[in-house]
Amino acid sequence: MEYRQLGRSGLRVSTLTLGTATFGGKGGLALWGNTDVAGARRLLDTCVDAGINLIDTADAYSAGLSEEILGEALQGRHADVLVATKGRFSTGQGVNDAGNSRHHLIAACEASLRRLRRDHIDLYQVHAWDGETPLEETLSALDLLVQSGKVRYIGCSNFTGWQLMKAAGVADRHGYEPFVAQQIYLSLQAREAEYEIIPAAIDLGVGTLVWSPLAGGLLSGKYRRGVTPEGTARHLADWHEPPIYDEDRLYDTVDAIVEIASGRGVPPTQVALAWLLGRPSVTSLVIGARTHDQLVMNLGAVDLQLTAEEAGALERVSRSPLPYPMWHQVANSSDRLSSADESVLGPYLSR
Repeated sequence: MEYRQLGRSGLRVSTLTLGTATFGGKGGLALWGNTDVAGARRLLDTCVDAGINLIDTADAYSAGLSEEILGEALQGRHADVLVATKGRFSTGQGVNDAGNSRHHLIAACEASLRRLRRDHIDLYQVHAWDGETPLEETLSALDLLVQSGKVRYIGCSNFTGWQLMKAAGVADRHGYEPFVAQQIYLSLQAREAEYEIIPAAIDLGVGTLVWSPLAGGLLSGKYRRGVTPEGTARHLADWHEPPIYDEDRLYDTVDAIVEIASGRGVPPTQVALAWLLGRPSVTSLVIGARTHDQLVMNLGAVDLQLTAEEAGALERVSRSPLPYPMWHQVANSSDRLSSADESVLGPYLSR
């Protein structure tokens, strides 16, 4: 297992993180899985044996049941693993039971600590943007949680590039703890995050955790042009997160993944994960699993090194047209690019 620095912090995390959205299986997450305590213990043991040292959950997963199962499964074992969780979404019926206000985040964090049966959270992340709460209030609340010892590091999830930049400016101006990490969606199925979010992270020194790196299973190799997969929980028309805007490009991408996987004698999932691990700013991939066999299969991605030719083929087939002003920058100002600029514009420059 490889370990990478989490942003500009001193914390080192494994390049694969165990995601626990499958723990509990209540509500809409039932389609993803319904792992119980015994199943969670088995997954945790396998992950720790493989070198994974970061486990990610959220209070929104199965209305807190994911945190409860994780907390129970960790009792008496793996005391040294790092635990990340998130707060922001609704936790009750009250008008203040959601959002990134000081009122809600502190209460949500303390509730997460109780469910997790821990005295601190290693990485506490705001799960989504809140346009009604000033960032000064959100960051001051998170800073208070760090200063009180309840939280070690803070991060955000699902922010845009400008929101991430604004948060960094507010933290710097007031001396608050900065975000050391962001958790975002990025995969060969959809690479919009590379336009603004990844360059912002590179410029700021923020680490990137990737959720749903297999696009909810779309990149597993089961979904092919003209093929209806058997025994799967979802069909292509069911995908809303992530949404599918270009079926042809998706199928072309899956074809390329399967071709490389066949040539290397590995599952397609390992190819898709290995490609992401080579992308700029990516620190760790949050992988979940409905079954133990799925987890073991995906763990093999850490040992797969794609050739430059293979990585380039996947980059080209999954690439979409540049939006403005990126295409203008490629045409007119590519003579003076930073590493952040290069991360998005580099593949489009004629060499």
